[in-house]
Amino acid sequence: MAGPLIELEAVGKRYGTHAALDGVNLAVGAGEFVALVGGSGSGKTTLLKTINGLVAPDVGQVRVAGDDVGAAEPHRLRRRIGYVFQEVGLFPHMSVAENIAVTPSLLGWDKARAAARVETLLELVDLPPAVADRAPAELSGGQRQRVGVARALAAEPALMLMDEPYGALDPLTRDALGADYRRLHDRLGLTTVMVTHDMAEAVLLADRLVVLASGRIAADGSPADLLADAADPEVRALLEAPRRQAARLAERFGA
Repeated sequence: MAGPLIELEAVGKRYGTHAALDGVNLAVGAGEFVALVGGSGSGKTTLLKTINGLVAPDVGQVRVAGDDVGAAEPHRLRRRIGYVFQEVGLFPHMSVAENIAVTPSLLGWDKARAAARVETLLELVDLPPAVADRAPAELSGGQRQRVGVARALAAEPALMLMDEPYGALDPLTRDALGADYRRLHDRLGLTTVMVTHDMAEAVLLADRLVVLASGRIAADGSPADLLADAADPEVRALLEAPRRQAARLAERFGA
């Protein structure tokens, strides 16, 4: 039986006197969609960045597909992992097509193969072919984020890391992009680890929630299981936030 795609063993990371991660053990299997949730400063983004080597732990080991992240060449590791974050980070001097094709170009793909991949990805993320020649500044925020997802998928990674990918978008666009990405996750057989502060988003999109508090894992399980059996009052309060919001909306609008 194959082992987990991602493994963290006793991982610790400190910034001065602050323990961002404190003895974290985590295994993520191929095909899972995991949401990392918790309060600000709980260690979510630090944990995510240890997986692609953007943060080196002080202690412990991180493995991806059995390979030690600490011993891997960073550029080779990151080309195997898609990474999407809130600011998108598209190159402003490049067209949309050129942005998407950055990693394939670095991997030595020929122009025809890269162009075909760009065409496929624009369709996958529901953008019209006409945007390929546009500059990122000509697109809406939601369109830029779709380009960011396409760029992350360009080299056909099995693993996607997402750090508050929709946090800067309006609610309608955020909801649509989240649902579209979940369909992509299922269609392409991806493994996804996503950081989000939005508990409704986490519950609706993820198969599994990992709740962090003070650099440690406070709870880990499916949304339904955690809601049914969350002993820690802080964890329960976090998980029940979407339900409380729905109840307040129903009361306000008389539903």
